[in-house]
Amino acid sequence: MAELLRTQARKPKCYLLRPVTFLLIMLVLVFFGAGFLSPRSPVLWSRRAGAGEAGRESVGLQVVKLSRMVYPQPKVLTPSRKDVLVLTPWLAPIIWEATFNTDILNEQFRLQNATIGITVFAIKKYVVFLKLFLETAEQHFMVGHRVNYYVFTDRPADVPHVPLGEGRQMVVLEVPASARWQDVSMSRMEMISSFCEQRFLREVDFLVCADVDMKFRDHVGVEILSQLFGTLHPGYYRASREAFPYERRPQSQAHIPRDQGDFYYMGAFFGGSVSEVYRLTKACHQAIVADRANGIEAVWHDESHLNRYLLDHKPTKVLSPEYMWDEKLLGWPAIMRKLRYVAVPKNHREIRNR
Repeated sequence: MAELLRTQARKPKCYLLRPVTFLLIMLVLVFFGAGFLSPRSPVLWSRRAGAGEAGRESVGLQVVKLSRMVYPQPKVLTPSRKDVLVLTPWLAPIIWEATFNTDILNEQFRLQNATIGITVFAIKKYVVFLKLFLETAEQHFMVGHRVNYYVFTDRPADVPHVPLGEGRQMVVLEVPASARWQDVSMSRMEMISSFCEQRFLREVDFLVCADVDMKFRDHVGVEILSQLFGTLHPGYYRASREAFPYERRPQSQAHIPRDQGDFYYMGAFFGGSVSEVYRLTKACHQAIVADRANGIEAVWHDESHLNRYLLDHKPTKVLSPEYMWDEKLLGWPAIMRKLRYVAVPKNHREIRNR
């Protein structure tokens, strides 16, 4: 017993300091946690210090004041729409009018300090559609957010001057034309993937890929943005998968069997984060090259490859046909409460290949 007491006497009595040390650590954690972990904190981390390329080269702390918002409470037992599917089996939302609150979404994306890029191909005579596209985009597309218009064209001298709002700019990218319109369509995948590497990854957060022979007719905003989104084809949103115009030949990289398929997506409006759009366009381009080496061309060209990709890599958001409509061909059914991005009447035979 005496030896045990002597041994204990030789031990330093640091254990007396442990409660004090523990208390100090807890106070420090509470102090810093209140500033950085609290959802009410007005201090948010931003991956860029400012707009443009210079801001993207540095990372800093950005202070953003959260505004107090008042809006109707969502009701768990009251669905936003009863007449349409609003959620896919893989839990991706399908975006229809009355399924989102624009004010809430704008606030969330304002805090992200996001810049949105949109690509259009104004090749050959399609440059005539560019003025209306840009003018209506300025009225309806991502209003209040920073936007970069990327115009791919073989006729840069014919690009019209359209006044743009604050924080919005146009970048003209000169590219060669192809002999056939089908080749122009398929070359989009190669060009978009190439420029994703060259500049888009540095310049924008999200990338929207759109057809130029269209016009914006109503609000198209941040509700469409997600890691990867596709748009339901207006001609097939009611159809069964057996009726979808997928590529059915097994020899093609775009082949989809008749017992497979979720939706039929339109090649005229898709997008997502730049990294996801890069993966999509690169994969589609590689599939097109493989088909060409085997002497086959998918039935609907790049759109067929897009549908194959989105079957294998499910989009995280799906846009309803409100975001891709042709009123001349399809009228205006009651289920479409708004027509947002619509086709411009044209003579395809006259405009293509010229």
